[in-house]
Amino acid sequence: MLKRRVVVEIDLKALVRNFRRIVARVKPLGVMCVLKANAYGLGVAAYARALHAAGCRQFGVAEPFEALELKSVLAGKPVEVQMLSSVLPDEIPEMVRAGVILPVTDLDTAKRISGEAVAAGVRAKVHFKIDSGMGRLGIQLDEALPVIRAVAKLPNLDCEGIFSHCPMAYAPEDPFTASQIKQFAALVAAARREGFAFKKVHIAASDAINNFPAAAKAPFTLVRTGINLHGSFDPNGRKALKLEPVLTLKTRVAQVRLLPAGATLGYGRTWCLNAPTKVATISAGYADGLPLALANRGFVIVGGRRCKIIGRVSMDYTTVDVSAVAGVKAGDEVICFGRSGRISITPDDWAELKGTHAYDIICSLGSRVERVVKP
Repeated sequence: MLKRRVVVEIDLKALVRNFRRIVARVKPLGVMCVLKANAYGLGVAAYARALHAAGCRQFGVAEPFEALELKSVLAGKPVEVQMLSSVLPDEIPEMVRAGVILPVTDLDTAKRISGEAVAAGVRAKVHFKIDSGMGRLGIQLDEALPVIRAVAKLPNLDCEGIFSHCPMAYAPEDPFTASQIKQFAALVAAARREGFAFKKVHIAASDAINNFPAAAKAPFTLVRTGINLHGSFDPNGRKALKLEPVLTLKTRVAQVRLLPAGATLGYGRTWCLNAPTKVATISAGYADGLPLALANRGFVIVGGRRCKIIGRVSMDYTTVDVSAVAGVKAGDEVICFGRSGRISITPDDWAELKGTHAYDIICSLGSRVERVVKP
């Protein structure tokens, strides 16, 4: 049977262990698993089933098709699916009928949700989305109380929650996030004094869980986690949670050649061999998710050894110095990121070289990369 040249293996047992470590860390707060963009392109169905079996009952998504897919995957099971970004006017009717928890980003949106809930004869659950400093979506912090008062009067709404998001939580020493958490907590307290006691209050995502413990304590009742489920972290923050990598990206050797001194490699001829060198061309490139930033400084694992990438990463192939690997040949396995014995390369390592974060690396895995689930 013909095999894909590039596969990403997804270790669901490691995923579940990471989820349980996060649960233990923030207890008694609840944990929402954020599975946006098809679980960052890895396949939401397997993720959702494994996490639900491990006890997760709350999932976050970005847009309506993601919400409906999760609802379908977990049909008949006790689960809540929440849209965390925005909901457009034409999306509201179906989202209300599907029982998706919706964000209130302004009074007009709340009125539309209320009207659809009345028409459908249901109560729609909503969370107030507060812009406490992200500057992207939501109700401005200093305008929130009047909006909460007005929305609370609308029929057929269950205003069960309030939430916000942090733009700088990856930087533990930056004072902005600490101030943001305090101001948001003050809003929650002011709302409570007026009789609005929210069942769900959340501001912490993965970075804040690691870097700002105050975001995972009362008055907060919930945290959101996405990238930490994969065992990855922002490179600038603390790694307070002891998590493990979930993903292994593999390919195979296409050809091995002994090239002479003076030979140049790849587009732009950016690497010149200063001695005869055994070079393997591996069957993966930037179309599969290998960042161009790995050129001449990244590594892969061949035969249990870290091997340097030499030359520019191409769309379909990458050249590697395998001088230290005995007997390497076409068809041999290559670990692009993952573990082999004591040697490991992680998406976080690639992210550091690219000057980005692990989300970018994981979401960049190409469409021809086969997703292989290890139960």
